[in-house]
Amino acid sequence: MGTTSSMDQQPEIKWHMRPCLVEFLVELHFTFRLRPETLYLTLNIVDRYVSRRIVYIKHYQLVGCAALWIAAKFEDAKERVPTVQELVHYCRDTYDESAFIQMEGHVLATIQWTLGHPTAEAWLRMMCCVPSVEEPKVQHVARFLMEITLFYREFVRFPASAIALGSLTLARFLCGKGRRLFEETEECLQIVEHLDNRLAKHVNDLSETLIKKYSYAFYSKAATFVVQSYLQGGRFVRHVAPPLPMTPVRPSNSVVGTPMSATTTASDLSDDMPITPTSPYFSSDPFSSSAMSDDDKENFSSPKFEPLTNKLHVENPPEQFLPHDFVQFGRQTLHNLNVSPRAMVS
Repeated sequence: MGTTSSMDQQPEIKWHMRPCLVEFLVELHFTFRLRPETLYLTLNIVDRYVSRRIVYIKHYQLVGCAALWIAAKFEDAKERVPTVQELVHYCRDTYDESAFIQMEGHVLATIQWTLGHPTAEAWLRMMCCVPSVEEPKVQHVARFLMEITLFYREFVRFPASAIALGSLTLARFLCGKGRRLFEETEECLQIVEHLDNRLAKHVNDLSETLIKKYSYAFYSKAATFVVQSYLQGGRFVRHVAPPLPMTPVRPSNSVVGTPMSATTTASDLSDDMPITPTSPYFSSDPFSSSAMSDDDKENFSSPKFEPLTNKLHVENPPEQFLPHDFVQFGRQTLHNLNVSPRAMVS
């Protein structure tokens, strides 16, 4: 996927803005009790859209919400799909209803209506059943680690199957389970080491929303377990295979040279990528880059993306409640127990 290079070619949105958007989407996804697959499909749609279109800061949150809306319609039960009025509410009326509807059509056209995607969650479910059923704590730790990968650029280039395997491998290691060395491919170990390095060096910078989500007993307090493991100095250790025994060498009077393999060039390792095509001009398309005047563009010198939300801080959720019985995220419509966000919006 050319997502990494395409993001680098965006004039306004930058990689440091991605965690802000992902955190907002994680919170919105949890609020509406959507399936795990929906979250991964949402980010897959966002990444594909960003790789094909110029996106300005003022529309970054709108793109994320439209992607979540599309993914929910594809993956979830109809009654759980957010309404456009709810999306307007959670974005603090930054966009009107027509903006969400237009952006939905624009995103679908850009990704050519290709929605079927084997998500990391789908791969993880399969891996947790074969060759044996993983215990709930291992599954919850793996899901926590998988959601961390949604936030950072180093994981975007890996396929969903590798993300699931790497997350499960590190989860099993942290939970003290036996190593399955036949699964530890080089790609899997790269993901494990990216996660391990980020947790070891930047554990305090993890998303507060994600930490809260996975700190419930319902999720085996996976976030608390992982954070404490790394604060105590825990690190992943690669398995080192013992050296193979030497093969006896038959003495010979003549020395025969070994044929050399053809060398390869590194020309295809260049980071240079074709310029991301900009949106063609359509006067009816408010999201096309060429349809915007210079006055509409954000300040390029110090761009900043901050999803707009309504929040009310709530401390110390009672542990006896399941996550959806007591939502700690603190949106104004969610501070009461057992109240549906849909009922509050209406």
